Amino acid sequence: MTDDERGPGDRSALSRCIAVDRDAFASDYWSRRPLLTTAAESDHDFSDLFSRDDVDELISSRALRTPFIRMAKEGTVLPPARYTASGGFGAEIGDQVSSEKVLAEFADGATLVLQGLHRTWPPIAEFTRRLSAELGHPCQVNAYITPASSRGFDPHYDVHDVFVLQISGEKHWVIHEPVHPDPLRDQPWSDHREAVATRAAGTPAIDATFRPGDALYLPRGWIHSATALGGISIHLTIGVAAYTRHEIVQEAIARAADTAALRASLPLGFDPADTDALRPIVEETIADLIAALEAGAPAAASAVSRSLSERWAKDTPAAPVRPLATTELIAALDGTDPADIVVTMRPGSHPQVATTEGTVAIRLPQKTVTLPAEASAAVRRLLSDAPVSAQDLPGLDAGSALVVVRRLLREGIVVPAARD
Repeated sequence: MTDDERGPGDRSALSRCIAVDRDAFASDYWSRRPLLTTAAESDHDFSDLFSRDDVDELISSRALRTPFIRMAKEGTVLPPARYTASGGFGAEIGDQVSSEKVLAEFADGATLVLQGLHRTWPPIAEFTRRLSAELGHPCQVNAYITPASSRGFDPHYDVHDVFVLQISGEKHWVIHEPVHPDPLRDQPWSDHREAVATRAAGTPAIDATFRPGDALYLPRGWIHSATALGGISIHLTIGVAAYTRHEIVQEAIARAADTAALRASLPLGFDPADTDALRPIVEETIADLIAALEAGAPAAASAVSRSLSERWAKDTPAAPVRPLATTELIAALDGTDPADIVVTMRPGSHPQVATTEGTVAIRLPQKTVTLPAEASAAVRRLLSDAPVSAQDLPGLDAGSALVVVRRLLREGIVVPAARD
């Protein structure tokens, strides 16, 4: 069965955002140029992820607080007091969304932005975890809900790549080539405000009306703005915080502190305003830095790997656990047939397993869990990303298997496997 033959829940998350195959996307589009995919080309449907009713539920029933919500009108972000209020007795915190205030501002033409939906809306949370894993870069999701004929933000660029998924209504997008390609996170569009405005007044690279099911990939730095057309428009923006070669540079330079020549003090009495006197010092320092980087190159890959692995673990939190259901399962373990106790690794938990003399250690971003070495094979089977019953854990008798499963359930490392 191909990806295109599967239902939305079974398909590759990336395949739902593009109409070309993964290899073509990686070589021809990723971080290079936009890719617009219409629903007619791909038969995309995002109704399982989000809808108009979902927006109303989040605003009216979920007590969202800032910064999970913001509003903007004609390029200006509104003060939170315009759309938030106290929740009344027992919920006096003043930055909760006010459905009445949102109604007033939205009816007056303001765009509603629901931020961090990968944390607040389960279908999007699951989709985002899968997409992040496929891309190898962390993702987050906002929804933009725009009333008819309104524009929420001025032409600008983002410092992260984005996928845009049109959920409802129509929105006209105008996209221009970058004035500052591949901006880093500390290089916002406002640093190039005049150049962005000038480029946005020229001939666009893409000038199109998006309809439900349309999808756009846009590399960071590409200038864009959007206007809703004849009715309410809803689209999801999936921000991709791409790791860059700059991270490698930063890690390599950090290791330069091990070089004595680069720790040396500058000359006594030097004048930082004397460029001619400073130039040979700078040239000598750069030469020492290059020599240090070349000498450290063999070990740099492992250092970068450790650094990016730690960042990945922090940037992509594990799937949430269900405390009550898990506690009940733990309490029932002793009276349950081991064949009926089926668990799986907690999605996105990023465990690393190391066996030493006498123990097996499971290392997580926030803690390390240690078990006897005889549990090593069972631990590796439990963390193999496939459901397994306690009865089938290798190297352990039934009683020991229950002990291991109980411990890993309690630590949030494994979770009950979903039942068909």
